[in-house]
Amino acid sequence: MMAPPLDGIKVLDLSRVLAGPTCTQTLADLGAEVWKIEPPGKGDDTRGWMPPEVEGESTYFMCCNRSKKSVALDLKSQEGRAAVQALARNADVLVENFRQGALDAFGLDYETLSADNRRLIYCSISGYGRTGPRAGEGGYDFTIQAESGLMAITGEPEGEPMKLGVAITDIATGMNAVQAILAALFARERTGRGQHLDLALFDSAVALLANVASGYLQTGREPSRYGNAHATVVPYQLFDTMDGTLALACGNDGQFLALCEVLGRTDLARDERFIRNRSRVENRDTLIPELQAAFLTRGTDEWISLLRKAKVPVGSVRSVSEVFSAADVLERGLVTTVPDAVHGQLSLVRSPLRFSETPLHTPVAPPRLGDNTEEVLAAHGINLGASK
Repeated sequence: MMAPPLDGIKVLDLSRVLAGPTCTQTLADLGAEVWKIEPPGKGDDTRGWMPPEVEGESTYFMCCNRSKKSVALDLKSQEGRAAVQALARNADVLVENFRQGALDAFGLDYETLSADNRRLIYCSISGYGRTGPRAGEGGYDFTIQAESGLMAITGEPEGEPMKLGVAITDIATGMNAVQAILAALFARERTGRGQHLDLALFDSAVALLANVASGYLQTGREPSRYGNAHATVVPYQLFDTMDGTLALACGNDGQFLALCEVLGRTDLARDERFIRNRSRVENRDTLIPELQAAFLTRGTDEWISLLRKAKVPVGSVRSVSEVFSAADVLERGLVTTVPDAVHGQLSLVRSPLRFSETPLHTPVAPPRLGDNTEEVLAAHGINLGASK
């Protein structure tokens, strides 16, 4: 077996909560050794985010901290700062999400640490970036979803703006940070030098506007909310059936023709108002009620079976419990069970990354606070009484 892609890479993780830990968890999945620095006695904020919990331990913390080593160090103490500085001299990557200037005061800023380790890739994650008028502000997913325009385009047309059910701007920023770090590692192979990376939740959120942003920038027209429908593709939404609901994603004219054949409404496919997607968008208020009436004649499972045979994209609206009992989730191995010293075992969502030649790191349970303090410090010749 070949080693994981990032085998041998050392990551000094000074991040907390979700964006930074999501980034460093992915690096750990890819084989990097991740040293998660946490304040003694308290740890990452998410260790206290409950419920839900398992015997007093936060399941939120578990979602983004597998396969890391927890090192409990007090950055307010001279010993703690010296230990982190020593680890930085041996690290390939540092990830942090402190407020602007906080690490400068500790002598843990990019300029100071890169002077001792010119190969260090230093990734700063913040709400609004390290430059600009709001660089000093903290960033929180909810307000950034609101400020970025994401909430304005999410929700029912006549309802209030709505956030996504998870902290999507944190998760997207963590993913973007992984991309930036991998690119910086690649660039370092050519230049021999690391660099400073500046990742912002707000920047990532604005980028998530995707085609909505492009549409506004080219036309100047304010986008609308369409609920579970699509602004540009019709039909592409939920439909009620005789016994439930289905999600239909009719992405082109050929799929619309196949849909009409399954529904027994080929007259709709021949109607000039509906033949092309543009016409369907312009006449959605006429078309959708006709389709809805047809869907009410059969049950969800029957429609899904018929539409999949016709290669029309369709799915059921699953609860979370239904997701994790579904055959496609089980057969793809999207859940992994790992041994745990306290609970016996934990079930975690595994990395979605798949490689044909280089395996991912075998997942390890998220660490307890300070589990690896002595181990990591001793491995780098750092003499410090373990703080746990």
